[in-house]
Amino acid sequence: MLKPVDATTTPAWATLTQLHQELEPDLRSWFDSDPDRAERLSYELGDLFVDLSKNLLTDEVRDALVALAEQVDVPGRRDAMYAGEHINVTEDRAVLHTALRRPATDSLTVDGQDVVADVHATLEKIYAFARRVRSGEWTGVTGKRIETVVNIGIGGSDLGPVMVYEALKPYVQEGLSARFISNIDPNDCAEKVKDLDPETTLFIIASKTFTTLETLTNARMARDWFLGALQAKGVPTEGAIAKHFVAVSTALEKVEAFGIDPVNAFGFWSWVGGRYSVDSAVGTVLAVTVGPEAFAEFLDGFHTVDEHFATKAPAENVPMLMGLLNVWYRNFFKAATHAVLPYAQYLHRFPAYLQQLTMESNGKSVRWDGSPVTTETGEVFWGEPGTNGQHAFYQLIHQGTELIPADFIAVANPAHPTKDGDKDVHELFLANYLAQTAALAFGKTAEEVRAEGTPEAIVPARVFAGNRPTTSILAPALTPSVVGQLIALYEHITFTEGIVWGIDSFDQWGVELGKKLALEIAPAVGGDEQALSTQDASTRQLIARYRAERRDA
Repeated sequence: MLKPVDATTTPAWATLTQLHQELEPDLRSWFDSDPDRAERLSYELGDLFVDLSKNLLTDEVRDALVALAEQVDVPGRRDAMYAGEHINVTEDRAVLHTALRRPATDSLTVDGQDVVADVHATLEKIYAFARRVRSGEWTGVTGKRIETVVNIGIGGSDLGPVMVYEALKPYVQEGLSARFISNIDPNDCAEKVKDLDPETTLFIIASKTFTTLETLTNARMARDWFLGALQAKGVPTEGAIAKHFVAVSTALEKVEAFGIDPVNAFGFWSWVGGRYSVDSAVGTVLAVTVGPEAFAEFLDGFHTVDEHFATKAPAENVPMLMGLLNVWYRNFFKAATHAVLPYAQYLHRFPAYLQQLTMESNGKSVRWDGSPVTTETGEVFWGEPGTNGQHAFYQLIHQGTELIPADFIAVANPAHPTKDGDKDVHELFLANYLAQTAALAFGKTAEEVRAEGTPEAIVPARVFAGNRPTTSILAPALTPSVVGQLIALYEHITFTEGIVWGIDSFDQWGVELGKKLALEIAPAVGGDEQALSTQDASTRQLIARYRAERRDA
């Protein structure tokens, strides 16, 4: 096994340590003394304009970060990932989410299989199915068109599809809509199906192994609702499951046992991690609702960023630079969180999507060879859309005691241009996007506060220190391609950080223990006294309290 380089032992790390000790951030003077700063630290990435100039970044820091990437071999590990080497070492797997969006003219043989050919064969099957549903050729058991698609999954099989569906709502075919069931809390399923017509509803069950506890529990509840609702309408149920349920899975025997025709099962591969799978068959709900053409554009957006990340030198490589900046803040400024603030309401689920992508990937305390990490890893990613967040948590970012780097994302052209009288509402919206990054960067001095006539006693409360780092990302519009570009950008940011920290960003063993214990505790919750007796005192107490409170137990 190739051992990871300990980043803290590199010459670049020593340089960064010294630069951090000597750094006196002053974005005001940096901009005043360097008229070219904004242009020099801004980059084009596909349709994305990425401005890094309001970061705590000097030329010396940038050069040292680039040197760090080279000394820990981020480019080499990147190339190994693209080539299909088994860089997911704890599971001995290739990491090939980038193959999901390679054009059909490409070829990549991994473990004896042309994975690009496999991907496109699956895509064509998905597209053919999507066209049948969208055209009305595929009907329910009573011959009615499908109007609602319900995706049942969890983790990457939910967070990705629901985020992209919300982002691309203007592209959804009229007369079609999607809903998403993920939480094992029975209220989630109950609320999502209670007003649906079973004759016009199609369910997609997304579980690679068709054993995921939450997904299969929800699938059975949905099936029970569906059959009961049909019976209540006097509709025969024979053969109905096959007309109203399809699967995203490779476990064809289990799919068939559920009642789904295996012909209507769309598979994906072990080299696709759940949090990287929205552009695989997991996105079937998207191909149906926004259409194959839009989904193909979505994949093209990913591929645009993949090509940039694969070919650009570190000093010009936007995802690599952004990942290195995150290392700079996490390891040298001890920034424990990172805000992502989309000024686009359709991206309201993007921060939640990034939580899984980044925190499940890089929330690790051992390196890929099993040795302990040598510095902090991972950040808590969080955020909400602007301008809502301005009236909630921006106070903490502006004047709190912790440094919180923030990414601001906006589009120039909204799907619904609207005026308030003679004022363009989107321009007002974008003025807030621009004002917040300026305020965070440049702040407000005590002299400026006094000049406004503020009483001296409250001057300190109105001072803004500034020098709060932000990255601004601007796209022409929220198209399928742009959404793909944004996702791929953060995928490669996450990868870059993981390589610097020497961790395997593609396993998630920390998720497994809670799942295992839940299965062991479930009998105790259900009243098994022997199982109860094996639990710790706190768990026993909570179970007893639950059973006493549960009215229908």
